[in-house]
Amino acid sequence: MISLIAQIIDKVITILIFAIIIRTFLSYIPRLKPNPLITIIYDVTDPLLKPFQRFQISSGGMGLDFSPLIAIIVLNLIQSLIVRLFY
Repeated sequence: MISLIAQIIDKVITILIFAIIIRTFLSYIPRLKPNPLITIIYDVTDPLLKPFQRFQISSGGMGLDFSPLIAIIVLNLIQSLIVRLFY
């Protein structure tokens, strides 16, 4: 039973990582029309990225947002911890 829960958590984390990657690519598309799928991606990833959005580097009017990278690293660490504990 615990192994099943660990597998589900592992798959959810993988889906969240892909959602963050998709959101990162979508952020480079200007004037993207509202779409229910895009709204879901933003709604799911916003709570994951908000805590890390203070880690931005501004230079010459352009800001680099490292929150997706940091969130993916944290999710990977959690995922590897779960895999080590339950497998």
